[in-house]
Amino acid sequence: MKSRDSVLRLKRFQVQEKARQVKQIETMVSQFEGMANDLDAQIAYEEKKSGITDTEHFAYSTFAKAARSRRENLQTSIGDLNDQHGAAKAALVEVEEELAKAEALEQRDGKVAEPEGPSAYEQAGMIG
Repeated sequence: MKSRDSVLRLKRFQVQEKARQVKQIETMVSQFEGMANDLDAQIAYEEKKSGITDTEHFAYSTFAKAARSRRENLQTSIGDLNDQHGAAKAALVEVEEELAKAEALEQRDGKVAEPEGPSAYEQAGMIG
């Protein structure tokens, strides 16, 4: 039936889309963590250069203050992205289960589903 074929195509597309979203969030978290580490190194350098590590000191480096603020913002963003990552992974699992049910229904009715390869999440991981 064409409607079942379109349902299978839709489910496969949804799985691919959710896997792409999960991978994209993982990439963003990794990039943000790298930027936060770079800021840590810059802060340490500035503090060493000025000899002042007390953030409340009147002569504390303004660059170090700004870098600390940017790092804190990145850490907040990383936390938010980790929350989104958990939700996206849960949605991916749900859509994969729906796809498996649709494929099982298709096989039960005597039709041959497309060959099963790696999951869309694994495939997205292999690409990047």
